[in-house]
Amino acid sequence: MTAGYENHVVLENVTMSVEENDFIGIIGPNGGGKTTLLKVILGLLKPFSGRVDYSPGGLKLSQIGYMPQVAQGDVLFPVTVEDVVLSGLMLNKGAAGRMGKEERKHAARVMDELGLAPLACQALNELSGGQLQRVYLARAVSGSPRLLLLDEPATYVDASFEADFYDKLKLLNERMTIMMVSHDVGTISTWVKSFACVNGSLFYHPHSKITEEDLRMYGCPIQLVTHGDVPHIVLHKHE
Repeated sequence: MTAGYENHVVLENVTMSVEENDFIGIIGPNGGGKTTLLKVILGLLKPFSGRVDYSPGGLKLSQIGYMPQVAQGDVLFPVTVEDVVLSGLMLNKGAAGRMGKEERKHAARVMDELGLAPLACQALNELSGGQLQRVYLARAVSGSPRLLLLDEPATYVDASFEADFYDKLKLLNERMTIMMVSHDVGTISTWVKSFACVNGSLFYHPHSKITEEDLRMYGCPIQLVTHGDVPHIVLHKHE
């Protein structure tokens, strides 16, 4: 697959197979094509050439959950946590569909699983960054997707929420495949099962161990920052 915007190629000759129940960390520099890759998979961007083939696993677009990059300012509408989680079920109900008891029960189960039950009636602008990210994660999984796409989900998560957030993703990975864009290689390497390095092209590593040589070879200028007794490296600058 080759894709981009207007006459500008962002991703070229990308070939990749996604296995069921994999947890893929998507890493690479800004502008390298990580978000573009997600948009192509979601059907939001038509590739210049090539295609996305959902047929081997019988996947449907309606079975893909998506959590985009979310800023703290995206909370101006007067909606509650429950409203947002229920909105994730709209795809199956249609724009004019009514949310009945079964949908509300399902949303309640999702909120309970992600630790949001006590916040169901809270307005979004009353939440912390970590709580807000959990709400949007709940919306993304409320439709029971088989594939979950996350675009830098931990950007606005407080340090106290981070480990809990990834714990939730680990549980979700037991029943769905996850592809997650992140710059924090040091943190996500503990949780993901494999890596995809995206920088104009894509290189897939079927394991969670990324070496300095890997990053240098594939042009991924990622810096690992750790504290205390955790082993760490400082990577070379990549032109």
